[in-house]
Amino acid sequence: MNSDKQYQQKLRSAKEAVNLIPSTAVISMGMRVSTPPALCHALAERAKAGDLKEVKVYYLRCGDVALKTIFQEELLHIIRPYSSMMSKGEVELAERGYALGKKHINFVPISFSRYPGTIKSITKLDAFIVTVSPMDQFGYFNLGTNGDYAIELARYANKLIVEVNENMPRTAGSTLIHVSEIDAIVENTTALLEEPSKPASELDRQIGQHITSLIPNGATIQMGIGGVPNAVCEQLGDHKDLGIHTEVITSGMIELIQKGVVTNANKTLNPFVNVFTFAIGDKHLYDFINNNPSMFCLPVSYVNEPNVIGKNNMMTSVNAFIEIDFSGQVNAEFIGHQFSGVGGQLDFIRGVHYSEGGKTIIASSSTAKKGTLSRIVPRLSSIATDTRLDIDYVVTEYGVAQLKGRSTTERTRQLIKIAHPAFREQLEQQAKQQGFI
Repeated sequence: MNSDKQYQQKLRSAKEAVNLIPSTAVISMGMRVSTPPALCHALAERAKAGDLKEVKVYYLRCGDVALKTIFQEELLHIIRPYSSMMSKGEVELAERGYALGKKHINFVPISFSRYPGTIKSITKLDAFIVTVSPMDQFGYFNLGTNGDYAIELARYANKLIVEVNENMPRTAGSTLIHVSEIDAIVENTTALLEEPSKPASELDRQIGQHITSLIPNGATIQMGIGGVPNAVCEQLGDHKDLGIHTEVITSGMIELIQKGVVTNANKTLNPFVNVFTFAIGDKHLYDFINNNPSMFCLPVSYVNEPNVIGKNNMMTSVNAFIEIDFSGQVNAEFIGHQFSGVGGQLDFIRGVHYSEGGKTIIASSSTAKKGTLSRIVPRLSSIATDTRLDIDYVVTEYGVAQLKGRSTTERTRQLIKIAHPAFREQLEQQAKQQGFI
């Protein structure tokens, strides 16, 4: 049967498509841009109609699409979120649950690289729902912005239900799904989720300047989302022959590619192409990656695999922290409660250690809560995301602390130097009292 006939046979309304999901089920869905709005709405309506008993949803970082449909508070006794990395909206939902003594979101700690494999090892998936690009003349849909766990779990699930959106870009890499692999097709063209770049503040630029000084020409970079990474991208304009092997591709990185700062010429793995596992940004970013053969969207089990990351020489990772203690332990996900999730931070920090000339950099402002709390502390107030063995450099607006190869006493003195001046005397006293110096 040709692909057009298969397409027509599998075409359904969203309501018909979600009826393929059992009333008691375990499912997963595409993250961020690839979360399918029509399917989420139809599944929520099915729950409201009393046609679902319990549906567990495994995923990372949903947006308003899910929060306004399947994850409405009145449905959470039926549709249960199991997240391994939370967006701001999910954190707010979790906080409302804490206030009521309820567990609105079940957090599942898994590093991003291991996410697809872990899910496959712990549960069967009754369905995977995801947004895709339109089918091409050869019968292939494209996962577009999201290779991440979607590639593997789409093929692992018992039922694959796709929502076709004409605005979803087509990317190179490992993003193709053939019509023969799909159980139901829903058509719904709507605006893609956009997350415009956060403008870099003056504080971000100060931090960015210190980070930029640590990145050599020819390095391969990984950065996250936010003001500091954007400031770094702004200040890399005079660098040459940078490469990209990153979890997320952002607008700042696109600008570096367009300016010729990024050539990928020195990469020792996947040279001359930009490697990422998901994209989030604005329409300009989506237009740039669309049908662009240099933009390789690959599975997270490959992109974030530490042994793969380490195959590029001079691999440089830049990530954020919430607090760091004198020993070098880092909390990057917890502020009194689960704030985010480890995502791929630990994957890249570990991977960089396999890279010849690699550097791990963590950076944040020196204080939190409007200057009332120091991010540099004697001991972490909560869990450690990264161990004291992992970090090479710590950056605040006050400079750079090199931890690599330093004793705990040397680390403590280095960290106090880049703490906010208002806290340095107190930190020095605490360091002496607790035997760090």
